[in-house]
Amino acid sequence: MSSAATAILLAVLLLNVVANSSDQNGCGPTQKWDTQNLRHDKITVLMNGFSESRIPLLQSLAATYSLSPLVSSVMVLWGNPSTPPRVLHQLALNLSLSSSSAPISVHRNPSSSLNARFLPRPNDITTDAVLICDDDVEVDGASFEFAFRVWQSNPHRLVGVFARSHDVDLNRKEWVYTVHPDRFSIVLTKYMLLRSRYLFLYTCEGGARMAKMRSVVDAVRNCEDILMNFVVADFSNVGPVLVGARKVRDYGDARNEEIEDLGLSVGLSSRKGEHRKRRGWCIREFHKQLGRMPLKFSYGKLVDSVGEQGLCYKGGKLVFCDQ
Repeated sequence: MSSAATAILLAVLLLNVVANSSDQNGCGPTQKWDTQNLRHDKITVLMNGFSESRIPLLQSLAATYSLSPLVSSVMVLWGNPSTPPRVLHQLALNLSLSSSSAPISVHRNPSSSLNARFLPRPNDITTDAVLICDDDVEVDGASFEFAFRVWQSNPHRLVGVFARSHDVDLNRKEWVYTVHPDRFSIVLTKYMLLRSRYLFLYTCEGGARMAKMRSVVDAVRNCEDILMNFVVADFSNVGPVLVGARKVRDYGDARNEEIEDLGLSVGLSSRKGEHRKRRGWCIREFHKQLGRMPLKFSYGKLVDSVGEQGLCYKGGKLVFCDQ
């Protein structure tokens, strides 16, 4: 077969992959979550994609995950409905050429709902473990492997790199979203490892009550990570696990803030304040719908190793001895 014919065939296959990705929620009457047939030695990476401007970074991160022997497959879940099909076709082609041991595929989400990143996709996910990650967060390979080992020892818990907390405002007598220096109850979907069955719990179970909580996510276009923490904590009755990464870079994700055309007078602290208020409202709504507070506090951080470094006087200054 000529190179031109090969390219055409590959393009057709890629078009088919994008157009016919698993766009069903996987909650049909015949769908069951059978963990016996899932692989336990590998992990599926679900990378959330949205901004076309970040496609180069997304391609680099996806290719890196594809190199890992721990990864079964990398699935790019594209959530921007306004992205032209030709852009996704080209992205799928580029990713197929850069994939290594693990295949990389592109799946246009059936809607712009943030709940779509938790669709169970039973025809595509073949592992017990899933990594939910954003396309603007980079974690080094050693830390990724360590996080997976930690998850294997705690498969019923959420494992993450970014932690937050719920708390009670005693003056207002209401739940709030915050950051504590010594405890946490929420890990973010910027980088979260979880059991693939929890995708099914989030999307398919819980009846009308869970549907109302998912509608909260749609109403504010936020808080899907908080709701997943509610679901898992309510099911497992334990808090999440926080792991330390040797190298992590968060390039930032302004679309979750949904702040546009507010002018230069709006400062960063103001935006963070509004963000916390919105997420605090989500916690209160989820608590109201569920009728209880399932979130559990966890303490400390698991690290791969602890290094020691001596201090020496050099040139009249106190510096690390190996400098």
